[in-house]
Amino acid sequence: MKDVKLDPSEESVYECFACGTVVTAVAPGSCPDCSDDMRNRGTPIE
Repeated sequence: MKDVKLDPSEESVYECFACGTVVTAVAPGSCPDCSDDMRNRGTPIE
């Protein structure tokens, strides 16, 4: 498996840990729906 090369200046797909909202953004910070943490979907969860 190869590591994903992330460019912080490019848009990525992010998913909310709490409610599952998915957004495409440069760096969303918190969820627009529930204000919880977001994770980059291109980064594996281990």
